Amino acid sequence: MYIKTITIQGFKSYRDQVAVDPFSPRHNVVVGRNGSGKSNFFSAIRFVLSDQYTKLSREERQRLLHEGTSTQTTLSAYVEVVFDNEDGRFPTGRPELVLRRTIGLKKDEYSLDRKSASKSEVDQLLESAGFSKANPYYIVPQGRITHLTNMNDRERLRLLKDVAGTEVYEQKRTESTRIMEETEAKRDKIADLLSFIEERLNELEEEKEELKEYQGKDRDRRCLEYALHQRELEDVTNALDEIEAERRQDIHNSNEKQKEFDEREDDIRRYEESLTTAKHSLSTAQLSLRQYESEKADLLRSQEEIRLVIADFDSAGEAGEERRQELAEELKELEDKIDDANERLDGLVADAEARVAEEKAAREILEPTQSKLSVLYAKQGRAQQFSTQAARDKYLKDEIKSLKAHEKDQSERVDTLGKEVFNGKQHLSEIVSRSEEQAKGEDERREELRKMGEKATKLKGDLDGMQEQRKELWREDAKLGQNVTQARTEKEGAERAIFGMMDKASRRLGNGLQAVQKIKDRLDLGGVIGPLYSLFEVSDKYKTAVEITAGNSLFHVVVDNDATASRVLEEMNKMEQRSNNGKKINSGRVTFMPLNRLKSHTVNYPKANDAIPMIQKLRFDKDHVMAFEQVFGRTIICEDLQTAAHYTRSHGLNAVTIDGDRVDRKGALTGGYHDVRRSRLDAIKSLKKWQTAFETDSERHAEVKSGLQKLEQNISKTLGEIQVIEAKRKQILDGRGLLSNKVAWTAREEEGTRSRVAKLESSLEEAEGELRDAKAKRASHEEELKTPMRQNLTDEELRELEELSEKAETQKKTLLDATQARTKVVGERKRLEIELAENLRRKREELRGKLDQLEGEAGSGVLQAGEVELRKTELRNLQRRIDELKQQIEASTQRVEELSAEISQLNDDHDRVQNQQLENTRAIMRVQKNAERYLTKRGTLLGRKEECNKAIRDLGVLPEEAFTKYVDQVSDKIVKRLHKINDGLKKFAHVNKKAFEQYNNFTRQRDDLLERRTELDESAEKITELIETLDQRKDEAIERTFKQVSKYFEEVFETLVPLGKGVLVMQKRMDGLVEDDSEESQEQSREKSDIDNYTGVTIRVSFNSKDDEGQRIQQLSGGQKSLVALALVFAIQKCDPAPFYLFDEIDANLDAQYRTAVASMIHTLSEHAQFITTTFKSEMLAQADKFYGVFFDKQKVSSIKVIEKEEASDFVETAAQVGQL
Repeated sequence: MYIKTITIQGFKSYRDQVAVDPFSPRHNVVVGRNGSGKSNFFSAIRFVLSDQYTKLSREERQRLLHEGTSTQTTLSAYVEVVFDNEDGRFPTGRPELVLRRTIGLKKDEYSLDRKSASKSEVDQLLESAGFSKANPYYIVPQGRITHLTNMNDRERLRLLKDVAGTEVYEQKRTESTRIMEETEAKRDKIADLLSFIEERLNELEEEKEELKEYQGKDRDRRCLEYALHQRELEDVTNALDEIEAERRQDIHNSNEKQKEFDEREDDIRRYEESLTTAKHSLSTAQLSLRQYESEKADLLRSQEEIRLVIADFDSAGEAGEERRQELAEELKELEDKIDDANERLDGLVADAEARVAEEKAAREILEPTQSKLSVLYAKQGRAQQFSTQAARDKYLKDEIKSLKAHEKDQSERVDTLGKEVFNGKQHLSEIVSRSEEQAKGEDERREELRKMGEKATKLKGDLDGMQEQRKELWREDAKLGQNVTQARTEKEGAERAIFGMMDKASRRLGNGLQAVQKIKDRLDLGGVIGPLYSLFEVSDKYKTAVEITAGNSLFHVVVDNDATASRVLEEMNKMEQRSNNGKKINSGRVTFMPLNRLKSHTVNYPKANDAIPMIQKLRFDKDHVMAFEQVFGRTIICEDLQTAAHYTRSHGLNAVTIDGDRVDRKGALTGGYHDVRRSRLDAIKSLKKWQTAFETDSERHAEVKSGLQKLEQNISKTLGEIQVIEAKRKQILDGRGLLSNKVAWTAREEEGTRSRVAKLESSLEEAEGELRDAKAKRASHEEELKTPMRQNLTDEELRELEELSEKAETQKKTLLDATQARTKVVGERKRLEIELAENLRRKREELRGKLDQLEGEAGSGVLQAGEVELRKTELRNLQRRIDELKQQIEASTQRVEELSAEISQLNDDHDRVQNQQLENTRAIMRVQKNAERYLTKRGTLLGRKEECNKAIRDLGVLPEEAFTKYVDQVSDKIVKRLHKINDGLKKFAHVNKKAFEQYNNFTRQRDDLLERRTELDESAEKITELIETLDQRKDEAIERTFKQVSKYFEEVFETLVPLGKGVLVMQKRMDGLVEDDSEESQEQSREKSDIDNYTGVTIRVSFNSKDDEGQRIQQLSGGQKSLVALALVFAIQKCDPAPFYLFDEIDANLDAQYRTAVASMIHTLSEHAQFITTTFKSEMLAQADKFYGVFFDKQKVSSIKVIEKEEASDFVETAAQVGQL
């Protein structure tokens, strides 16, 4: 067994969790700078093993917690050691043992294998694994070696005693001595008591003879008194029997009366329920009658209003309709004329375009001819105009230049006019499109008006239907409101009845049940199933028996599991803590039945017809069977108490009769009168009935309310839609004038644009003609420049001039005809356009405006034909509904009369039965008064009977003759003889009547004390033997330990100092002197010496010779002292080996050669035990198996990790150099 790993957190300088890598099972060395945390590491191990930190105060625990320079606060710390347990030294049966100790400001806890454990359990486990408290040298902290070197001889002797375990022997010897002293005190007390008892027995021996004479006379007296008391007792018993017979007869009569009373109570309850139902029905019927009559009055008013509206339409609608028809016919004729004009206009437009094209073609033909004629005439005149060719050429050149400039101007003009024509046509196209859109918009407007009219008509029809439906819901809402109010009232009455049947101590149950229901509703806890009473049904025959059996268990709350119950209890506690107006809320008291915690028990029911298991008569959900078995599982129903008592004794069950008399299996018998009017189950049944009615009507009432709300919203929405349609319709009609103005303006704009485009096209044609003429003249002048100047035209030119003149005349005539034709067509087109724009279209707009005005008036107040038809349909529906209401009113009236008659009859029957019940109650009261008289008389007789029995009991144990001796004698003789006996007994007034009893008691006490004294003598002898044995074992343990330690000390010292020798010398006191004996001399005289003569242990060593006497330890150097102390430690450890050892810088004061020897010994010992050492010397590292370095940061937080041997050596060397500096 060895330490595998160590985990530290929060302990001293180890703030963060430090998990040390697994240790070697042999020799492990820990190195680190001074103050880095090496000693804290060893303290952590000692902290777990309870070697040093046994009982810690709060301040001591605070000092063990980490206190560094960081801002973090350490509130707890723990150290965990994992032991390898492959060898099974820890009796846990596991290959590992995890031991942890955790401390905080208010806690100090242990755990074994992650489970909580006490300190005593940890100590016992460590001792079982070989960790002895008597030998703590498996841990050698800093200073322990120095302490050993400074011990004197007496302290070393005390050390050996501790190692030998003498403390245990001393504790046992002290306890034995204390017991011995107590035994002696008890023996002395017993001796005193025995002396007193012997004296008292001698006195009682003298009183016994006088007592015998007295007892003879007293026995005769008791026989006489018994005879008198027995006769009186028989008389009283006979009188009691007679009274009991009369009482039974009265009880029988009372039971019959009570049975009749209970039956009439059922009749009264039924009458009251019927009356309640009938009154509620009457109230409902009267409400319905009032609603029907009110609705009928409303419908009659609506019917009259609709008739007046239709009459107004009939009077005002005819004129409006005729006017509309006239305007519509006139508009149709006008539309036909406009269509004809548009067709003719389209033809004229096409014809005009053709004529314009013809005129243009004729002009284009004429222009070249005229141009050539002009050139020839000019050429002919220039011969006379210019005298020289140079003058001519100059003129021609000037003309050409002028013509070019003119061409340029005309070309620019043509371009400008072309663009203007293009833009004008494009603008005209836009105007035409706009005009078409306006016409389309007008059509759409009319179509929209038509659709809006249809939609308005439909919405009004829907509105009428919804309003009718709302009336129906209003009636149902009023009826359901009345039903809900009645159901709530009855339910609350049933709840009050249930809570009123609880006693004062149980009334908190009511608050508890209400609190549970609120919590269930608020948190939506499906696991809360409900009170037991709400989960079953039972027939009226067995309800009394069930109610008596269940008692307050009826109000236990069934839940699915204990978690749900805990959740509800938490909420109830929170309710208790919350205050309401300064007062605490009383959440009541409740008992839960978690189904997951209830156990099923097999019950052996009697197999007989006169015993019925109660649970079989209950109807409940099988999922809740555990709850019902818990309450009713061990109860049977029997016919009478005798049968019930029989089965209770034979089967160990509770039994109850149908009337409620109960026999408990533990022996209790309960019964008596049960008031059927205060039946909890009846009240619960009523509560469930009205609860169901309340929930059903409330749910339907909420649905009706919701339906009404939605219907109101739909009505408001429909009204809004109708108003929106009317507003839009009015907006469209109001905007008609603006739209007409836009149409007229668009038409005028179109006409103006067409005229401007025509003028531009004419100008363009003119400009193009001038351009062509200029180009032709320029070309002729350029051609003429190339020819020589002549005085006259050539023949060919003359001939051409003649031909061109004829041709020009013909072309002019053609152009004139084309121009006249074009002028005529264009004039007709303009006249037709003016007719359309100024006359026909304007009249059409006027007619449309008048028609729109008529339609607007219809929308404002005069009904359209479709709306009138709708009103007529509504009128027919109203008449049909009025007829239905008349029938319903007639039926409701008849129903009210029937219910009134039924209520009257029920009141008569109820009063009759109530009077009978009153008479029956008086009879029962008379029987009860008789019963009270019987009870009074019976109580008196029972008192006399008890007095007789007490007198007989006071006589004590009677002799056999008392029962027969004076049976036949008359009472007078018995009284006389009794007086005589009493006179004779007066002289024995001083006699000790308990002499015999006292004598026997004292004799028995004497025997007990003698037996107890013998036991104490034996106990004292055994305790003395135990003390002697303990003394002997203590001596043997000390001598044995000294021998072992002395032997191992010599071996260890010789191993560490091969040239030297070391021995332990026991000092003892002989005749007042102290002499030194070696181990050998002590062995020879052990039998003769007493352990108390030992005064100390001396150490003698020699470092250079095995023959020298040696030096005492006080004569050695510091390093030699440390070596001797280490040798003693190793010797003690060999005497009582531990599974591992912890050494903290044990080589600090050793010389170099001895450090090597110590390291070699530890290496040798590590083959059988684990060593964990700290050092600053390199010799300890040479033979170690694993190395660990302890480090700390700027915040003085320590950590430990595995390092290599070289790194450990470098660290030690560096530390040595720093030490030398």
